Amino acid sequence: MHDRSFTLSLFGLMKNYTRVLTIAGSDSGGGAGIQADLKTFAALGCYGMSVITALTAQNTTSVTGIMPVPSAFIAEQIKAVLSDMGTDAVKIGMLHSPEVIVEVAKTLRSLASRPLYLTRSW
Repeated sequence: MHDRSFTLSLFGLMKNYTRVLTIAGSDSGGGAGIQADLKTFAALGCYGMSVITALTAQNTTSVTGIMPVPSAFIAEQIKAVLSDMGTDAVKIGMLHSPEVIVEVAKTLRSLASRPLYLTRSW
């Protein structure tokens, strides 16, 4: 994960952003998962990037379907984002299987240029 600032130019104005990667499922209702994470990052003035681990069919009352993304493709998404843009922080959400948990941990560990800190909220 790169130790460089991420600067974007918008209408001639330069702004440095904190880069945050979310690794989570996609919520078709927009209230959770990748969609909620990216909204939160934007509200906090961060540059949000995403790795999708699963697609869901859901709304505010129920989840009616889950389509998992294969662990190898999740790792490929992580490598693609981090090899180019780097990140300052990683937020992890829905990981749908033990295999995916191991793959995400292994991939992040292999790309980390500084210590990884894990917290849990359950």
